[in-house]
Amino acid sequence: MKKVVNWNFRNIDRTSVSFRKKVVLILVWLAIVFASLMFTSSMARQLREKENYEIGLWALAIERLGQFNVDDPLSNYIMDSRNNIPFIRTTDDFEVLGSNLIPDRILYHPDLLNRKLEQLADENPPLEITAWNGSKFYIFYGNSRLQKALMVFPVTQLIVIVICIGFSFLTIRASQEDEQNRVWIGMAKETAHQLGTPISSLLGWVEYLKTQNIEPTVIEEMNKDLTRLMKVADRFSKIGSETVLSPANVNEVVGNSVMYFRTRVPRNVTLDYNGFAIAPVKAMMNTALFEWVVENLLKNALDALQGQGSIDVRISEDSECVYIDVRDTGKGIAKSNFKRIFEPGFTTKTRGWGLGLSLSKRIVEEYHNGRIFVVDSEIGKGTTIRITLKRLYD
Repeated sequence: MKKVVNWNFRNIDRTSVSFRKKVVLILVWLAIVFASLMFTSSMARQLREKENYEIGLWALAIERLGQFNVDDPLSNYIMDSRNNIPFIRTTDDFEVLGSNLIPDRILYHPDLLNRKLEQLADENPPLEITAWNGSKFYIFYGNSRLQKALMVFPVTQLIVIVICIGFSFLTIRASQEDEQNRVWIGMAKETAHQLGTPISSLLGWVEYLKTQNIEPTVIEEMNKDLTRLMKVADRFSKIGSETVLSPANVNEVVGNSVMYFRTRVPRNVTLDYNGFAIAPVKAMMNTALFEWVVENLLKNALDALQGQGSIDVRISEDSECVYIDVRDTGKGIAKSNFKRIFEPGFTTKTRGWGLGLSLSKRIVEEYHNGRIFVVDSEIGKGTTIRITLKRLYD
């Protein structure tokens, strides 16, 4: 079950208000888009009606004059006034008497002319004119360029609006991500700062205990945990800072985390590692941050085992990359969640913030230019997560 962590009830109220604002903004956008499209469509319809009326009026005037001759000055004047509308005027046997905005190659090619007449007839019904002597003439006309432009303009307008909305969404999302990043970086650095004071105090107490009659092994274990706490504070202080990578022995870096956990896993859990038994492999790393990634994977594997099972950490390589696989025999992950487990706030645990794998993904992919992903998983049988880094040669 997905669990999204909310800091407090006030945050929930703010989220609800923010959601309502977004819904209102979307509705306003949709209303503007709809009104704009309707207005443009109305303009195109009115222009079509106006052009049809003018052509009809012209045809009626010609019919009342009782002549449809090419040499007639009035007829030519009326025809020339329709310079923005393509048309062909013909006899009843479709002999061309005149045209406007129709290329000659069409007028003098019978097949092309027939197709053009059919096209114009599809756009508008031809107008029939009866001359004074009973002969019939026809006007085949299409839509003006302006009308065609207005007819396609709503689609163009819609595309432009969608693109603008898309860019706006990406800009807002990037801004929100930047704000979230600043918040997390600030929290991480503040955590490191706050840990500094008790760590300094504990260092002093450990030195004091060394002068007392106390079992050395106890002090040694306390010192290990204190060293561990110092490492955690150092990791938090590095979040948001420039990450310095240096050549590192992958076997050793991963092995340090494995050995730390090996003494702390439950009795019924086995933790295997092949890194110390194979040839060393190098990669560019920030050791402190990469150990954090491995520890997050081991913690998740332990949680998935629920006190019983096995974890196998394996290093392998090819000519270009080094691979770190963490395999467990735990409860597994649904295939639909293979990518979602790396999203901030996503967790299947009853207790957890859903930040470990998200942080691990950022460290691996943004800081180390590598990849981290679920190789395979099956409910009730276990999960394998792989880290891929570019291999470094001496």
